[in-house]
Amino acid sequence: MSATTAPATPANSASLRRITALALPALVVLAAEPLYVLVDTAVVGHLGRVPLAALALGGGVMTVAAWFGNVLAYGTTSRVARRFGAGQRAEAVAEGAQGTWLALLVGLVMLAVVQLFVGPITRGLAGGAGDVAAAAELWLRIAVLGAPFILVAMAGQGWMRGVQNTRRPMYIVLTASIGSAVLAPVLVYALGWGLIGSAVANVIAQVVSGSLFIRALIVEHVDLRPKWTVLKRQISLSRDLAIRGGAFQLCFMSAAAVAARFGAATLAAHQIGLQLWMFASLALDAVAIAAQALIGAELGGGDADRARHTARRIAWIGLGYGSFFAVAVLAGSPVLAGLFSSDADVHAQAAVLWPWFIGMMPLAGVVFALDGVFFGAGDAAFMRNMTIVAALLGFLPMIWLTYGLGWGLGGIWAGLTAFIVIRLIALLLRQRSGKWLIVGAER
Repeated sequence: MSATTAPATPANSASLRRITALALPALVVLAAEPLYVLVDTAVVGHLGRVPLAALALGGGVMTVAAWFGNVLAYGTTSRVARRFGAGQRAEAVAEGAQGTWLALLVGLVMLAVVQLFVGPITRGLAGGAGDVAAAAELWLRIAVLGAPFILVAMAGQGWMRGVQNTRRPMYIVLTASIGSAVLAPVLVYALGWGLIGSAVANVIAQVVSGSLFIRALIVEHVDLRPKWTVLKRQISLSRDLAIRGGAFQLCFMSAAAVAARFGAATLAAHQIGLQLWMFASLALDAVAIAAQALIGAELGGGDADRARHTARRIAWIGLGYGSFFAVAVLAGSPVLAGLFSSDADVHAQAAVLWPWFIGMMPLAGVVFALDGVFFGAGDAAFMRNMTIVAALLGFLPMIWLTYGLGWGLGGIWAGLTAFIVIRLIALLLRQRSGKWLIVGAER
C-alpha cells in the first residue's frame, strides 16, 4: 500500500509531553511485577533456605508465562493501534478481544503442561528429588493456576496501549500487586500457611488483574466471540515475536554459562551487570511502548510522514535516556559493585565490565526506541530476522571465542555490545529505507 499523508490529530502528536504521558504509566506497570517479586522473596526468605530455593525454582518456571504474555502484549498493541489510528476504535478493541482469547488458550495449555509434568520439571531444576524439589512442586502446582490470568492481563495491557491508554493498565496492575503484597505476609505468617501462602497470594493477584481486564473488555460492548481468521493473523505475529524472544534467551543463557566457567567471582560480577542492565531496560522499554502505540496509530491513520518524524524523535529520546543511564553508571561505578557484594574479587571483575556497559547504554537506548517503532509498524518478520542475525553473527561467535581463548568477562560483554551494535545498524538502515511505512488499518 502506498504511503499517503493525512492531517495529524492531537492524539497522535509525537510531542515529548505526549510520549512521556504514555511512557511513565507504562514504566510503573513494568516496574510493578519485579517490585512485587522482591516483596514476595523477602517474605518467603524468612521461612528458611528451602522455601526460598523452592520459590526461586517455581518462580523461574512462571517467568515463562510472563515471557509469553509480553509477546502477546506487543503483538496485540501493534494491530490495535493501527485500527485506532484509522478511527476504528470499536474494531481496535475487538482486536484486543481476539488477543485475549489467544492469551487464554496459551495460558490453559501452560496450566495443563505444568500440572502434568510438574514433578519432573522441579526435580530436573533442583538436580534430583529432595526437600527443595518437593517444596517447589507444591508451590508451582498452586501458582500455575494463575497462568491464564497472567496472559489475559498482558493481552489487556496490549490492547489498552493500542488505544493509547496506559493509565488504566497502571491502576489495574497496581491494585492487584499492592493487594497481593499486603496479603502475602498475612497468609504466610499470620495464617501460618508458609510457602503455600505465597503461591495463593500470587494466584489471587493474577485472578484480580486478569478479571479487571476482562471486565474492561465487556464494558466496551464489542463482539467478544472468537474469530479464527483474526486469531490466525495474531498467531503469526506472535510466532515471529516468540522466535525473536528465543534468540534473546539463548544469548543471555550462553553468557551466564560462559561466565560460570571463569569462576564464581566472574559469574557474580556478570549477574550484577545483568541486573543493572535489566533495571535500565525498564525505562527504555517504556519509551518503546509509547513508540509502538504512536507509530501504529499514525500508520493506521495513513500519516506516513508523521510516523517517519515520530521515529526520528523517538530515536533521539532513546539516545538521551540511554546516555543518562551511562552517565549514572559511570558516576557510580566505584561503589556500585559494593552495594551487591563485599568480595574484592567480584569488585575487580565488575571493573572489567563497566567500560563495556557504559559505552553500550546510549546505543541500547536507540535500539530499544527503534524496536518500539518497528513493533508499532507491525514489522515483526524483520525484527525476528534481524535479532537472529545479530545473535548468530555477533554475540554467539564472540561468546564462544571468549570461552575458547580465555578472554573472561570483558569478552562476554564485548559480545553483548556487538549484539547491540549489529541491531543498531540494521534498525537505522531499516528506518532510512522507509520499507516499514505501510499505512492502513491492516498490515
